[in-house]
Amino acid sequence: MFNLKELKKAIDQIAEEKGIDAAKVLEAMENSIANAYKKEYCEKGEVVRVKFNLKTGDLKFWKVMAVVDETTIRIVEEGEELPDAEKKFDRRDDAIADFGTAEAVLPRYNPSRHIFLEEAKKDNPNTNLGDELLFSLEVHDDFGRIAAQAAKQVLLQRLREAERFSILEEYQGKIGEIVSGIIQRFDRGSVFVDFGRVTGIMFYNESIPGEHYNVGNRMRFYVLNVQEVTRIPGVILSRSHPKFVSRLFELEVPEINDGTVEIKAISREPGSRTKIAVFSNVEGIDPVGSCVGQRGTRVMTVSNELGQEKIDIIEWSEDDEKFIANSLSPAKVIRVETLPRREARVFVPDDQLSLAIGKNGQNVRLAAKLTSWKIDVRSQAKPDEVLEGGVAESPADKSVFEEVKKEDENE
Repeated sequence: MFNLKELKKAIDQIAEEKGIDAAKVLEAMENSIANAYKKEYCEKGEVVRVKFNLKTGDLKFWKVMAVVDETTIRIVEEGEELPDAEKKFDRRDDAIADFGTAEAVLPRYNPSRHIFLEEAKKDNPNTNLGDELLFSLEVHDDFGRIAAQAAKQVLLQRLREAERFSILEEYQGKIGEIVSGIIQRFDRGSVFVDFGRVTGIMFYNESIPGEHYNVGNRMRFYVLNVQEVTRIPGVILSRSHPKFVSRLFELEVPEINDGTVEIKAISREPGSRTKIAVFSNVEGIDPVGSCVGQRGTRVMTVSNELGQEKIDIIEWSEDDEKFIANSLSPAKVIRVETLPRREARVFVPDDQLSLAIGKNGQNVRLAAKLTSWKIDVRSQAKPDEVLEGGVAESPADKSVFEEVKKEDENE
C-alpha cells in the first residue's frame, strides 16, 4: 500500500507552486488511484470511487451502482445483434442521441454498474430510481508498486491539465489588455510567444504587414482571445487589431487612462496608417494635444511600437459635418454637405485633393471607416465631377472599434 500520510504536505506544496486549488489536486489523485484499483481488481465496466483521508492517510474504496428499471436501461440478450449506431456508442454509459433519428438510445444494462430498483429496495426500502448505491470494496495489501506508478502517471496528467486550466483562467482576465512576451519560434507564418507559464500564438493575419520578428526579442501584444485547445497555445495574440493602438495610447497618455480624454473611434490599416478620434470630457483640456504630447513624444512612442505606422489624431465632434471635415486631416476642407443615408460630399481646394484622397484613396477610406459615413471628396472648382478614388464607403458594420467599445462598456 502507499505511504500516503505524507501526501497532504505534497498536495499543499503542488497546489502552491502550480497555483492550483488543493481540492482539485486531491480530486485528481483520488481519480487516478480509483483507475489504478479498477485496472488491478475490478471487472470491465465497474465504477470505483475512492476517498482519501488527509489526516490519517487511509484509503476507502466503493463500487458505485446506479438504480435502474426497464424504462431507464435496455437489456440486450446474448447473441443479439445491435444496430450500427448503437454499436458505435455502446461504450457510453449515458443516454445518447442516435444520429439521424429523433430517438434516444438508452444505456445498455451492465450488471457490474446497474442494480434493479426491486433488488435495491430489499436492502433499503427508501431507495429511489436514479440513486447511486455504494458497496464497500476490499483494501488489498498487494495494491503495490505497479498500481502506484499507474496512479502517479494519471495524477501527473491531471495536474498538467489543471495547471493549464489555471493559467488560461488567469489570462481570461487579460483579454483586451496588452501583455509583453518573448518571441519563441515561427511556424507557417504564425509567431509563438513565450510568457513564462504559457505560450501565446499570433497568427499571420494578426501580425502587422511588413513587420519583422526575431527570436529572443521582447515585444508587446494585444490579447485577442483565450481558448482551451490543446493542439495550439490557448492565448491568441494580435498586433494588427485597432484596439491594440487604443490600449497603447492608454499606457502613454495619462489623460486617457484617467478618463479625462476619451477615444471615440479608431480606424486602422495596420503597418501603414491609423486615424483616431478623441474627445475631452473636461473643459479646457485639449484632447489632440494630450495625445500628441510635448514635441510629439507620446504619439511617436506609439508609432515606434507599431513600426513607424503613421497616426492621425483628430478631434471628435457631435456635429457630423465638423467630424467628417476633421477626419480628412491633414487636408483642409471648405465645406461638407450631408445627404440622406449617411452620405456626405466634401469639397476641398484643388491643391488639397491629393491630401484629402490620399495614396490609393487611403485617407478618404480611413475617414469613412472612422466616421461611419460614405464620403465623396470633390474639387471646389468642379463640384459636379466625381473623382477617381475620391469616394469611400462606410463599412456595413461601421467601425471595428465600435464593437470593442461595446466590450469596454460591458466590462
